[in-house]
Amino acid sequence: MTGSERFLDRELSWLDFNARVLALAEDHNRPLLERAKFVAIFSSNLDEYFQVRVAALQAQADLGISTPSAGGLDPSRTIGLLRTRVQDLVDRQSAVFTKDLAPALAEEGLHFVGWSDLGLDEQTSLTARFEQEIFPILTPLAVDVAHPFPYISNLSFNLAVRVGDHDAEEERFARVKLPGTLPRFLDLDGGNRFLPIEQLVAAHLDRLFPGMEVKGYFPFRVTRDTDFALDDEADDLREAIEEVLQQRTQSNRTVRLEIDTTMPEEVRAVLRSELEIAAGAEIIVDGPLDLTGLFKIALPSRADLSDRPWSPRTPAVLINAEAKPNNFFEILRRGDVMVHHPYDSFRTSIEAFLRQAARDPKVLAVKQTIYRTGGDESNIIQALIEAARAGKQVVALVELQARFDEEANIERAQLLEAAGVHVVYGIVGLKTHAKIVLVVRQESDGEIRRYCHVGTGNYNPTTATIYEDIGLFTACPDVGSDVSELFNHLTGYSQSVNYNRLLVAPEALRIGLRDRVRAEAAKGADGYIALKLNSLVDPDLIDELYDASRAGARVDLVVRGICCVRPQVPGLSENIFVRSIVGRYLEHSRIYRFGSDPATADYLIGSADWMQRNLDRRVETLCSIVDETSRARLEEILKIDLDENGLAWTLDSEGDWHRSPITGGFDTQLRFRELAEVRANRSS
Repeated sequence: MTGSERFLDRELSWLDFNARVLALAEDHNRPLLERAKFVAIFSSNLDEYFQVRVAALQAQADLGISTPSAGGLDPSRTIGLLRTRVQDLVDRQSAVFTKDLAPALAEEGLHFVGWSDLGLDEQTSLTARFEQEIFPILTPLAVDVAHPFPYISNLSFNLAVRVGDHDAEEERFARVKLPGTLPRFLDLDGGNRFLPIEQLVAAHLDRLFPGMEVKGYFPFRVTRDTDFALDDEADDLREAIEEVLQQRTQSNRTVRLEIDTTMPEEVRAVLRSELEIAAGAEIIVDGPLDLTGLFKIALPSRADLSDRPWSPRTPAVLINAEAKPNNFFEILRRGDVMVHHPYDSFRTSIEAFLRQAARDPKVLAVKQTIYRTGGDESNIIQALIEAARAGKQVVALVELQARFDEEANIERAQLLEAAGVHVVYGIVGLKTHAKIVLVVRQESDGEIRRYCHVGTGNYNPTTATIYEDIGLFTACPDVGSDVSELFNHLTGYSQSVNYNRLLVAPEALRIGLRDRVRAEAAKGADGYIALKLNSLVDPDLIDELYDASRAGARVDLVVRGICCVRPQVPGLSENIFVRSIVGRYLEHSRIYRFGSDPATADYLIGSADWMQRNLDRRVETLCSIVDETSRARLEEILKIDLDENGLAWTLDSEGDWHRSPITGGFDTQLRFRELAEVRANRSS
């Protein structure tokens, strides 16, 4: 079979994922403000997609690279297909906002208004506000022989303005940038009416071009390449990252031009020429540009238009963890504890664990990987600072290459260093994506014991309320030894290490997963594989899954985002079944099961998806789960995720996604909430 017959295209598969996000905005069974939030998420996702993925494809196409992907498409062909697909999706987004959401919100008292909808008194008041707050920060930029076309920064919102003398036909072109400090939608009266900021500015363009006639204004937005390679020869990783950030702010490659339907061809031609973007490469929006601004409007100020608030629960086993000092460590000496966020509380689990470690005089050392942690004030950062100030050996492995968090992580690294934390920046050429914590404690009898957390998600209290993730707390000596060895490998010099319970990339993870798939394939019809992950892209491991399917083993896949597998293709993948769960929470955990008997199956959790970057170019960890209670918990999660009566999407052999079931069924994420309630009320 050819590549396209065996694999779905990665980039088009991601667009299918974002289409599933958009479908949540179109879902009339969801509260209106939740639907608005999904419109904003769709927009934000698309911004990053163009900055990174489309930018990389465009760079390859510009270099004349014609090598096809695993799915059989070369970069130029992929770009053509994805631009058509993006335009279709943007048309859907515009329609759902302008024709559905905005009118429905208006019926509930939340109005998106235009300048002409306002009365004279309100226009006068807004003019005064414009003069005081907005006019001073705007800069009109003429474009002519003496004034070259200005640099248009990434994701900036702009107005292309045509002006001329009142008594002359000649027109001139100018650009006005709307600074990012301005709100996308101006709140007129405490959350009931919202005015697009471009309409306020457009109503006062005469102040920016005094004595000239404003003959038209046209919103546009530019997206640029922000994906820059790190210099592998750099001696100082922090300096190298700072250089990448500087490059990002000065990027010249334009990968997307968003315009609305009012812009005439002659203005489009100017922008295409100056931005060096091909004809037909614009994205035309039949409505407001940049609907990421709906995030702020979708805040739950109207409970009747939002999802019912949910407060994460504390499992009964941890309810008394902070009742007395060191209680968390006593609990872990009795057995492992597994938590499932956001249903289980991040504050009373991970934060409590680190807080007790910082304050316990018997704790000697704390080591942690940091990828995305939230702000400097987060309890995670503060616990590490407190531990260092208490004289403990504290090591923070800060990943400076966490995309779009690089600058924030540099600032956190400097803050930690100032407090006495030993900060390490990982390994050049490999992102450290593993989610691990190690606490070393001297027990009352003098024994040195290691306590660990291995997770699937970032140590970030904000995303822990909206990302679905798994975390394992354990005092198991084998895991403690493995995590210690891994930290030593990352902070010092060492050769490959043989781990007991961890699979670590890039050395052993790919081989470990391959061997487990082959072991199930060797069992024929008795073989079974269940994978829950974010992305499934790696062609070699997908081929291993195809071999397992041909051998008779069943393969159940729960893939949130990109999935390059073609399921249920005769002679290739009849025994492979693919589902996707997209809902209120971002499905983020990675859970892997190999084996048909839950009592003997191999369960793993960790940070790695099945992508080349995770397997070959990152430091990732998967931890084998042996504790019976934790294994039962993982089996429960997989069983619910795979239940055919659960609300989900299914993938067919042609690469099309279908809602399943069409009617009835249960909401998987609500079911997990119910289970969290049960765990919180269960006697410990």
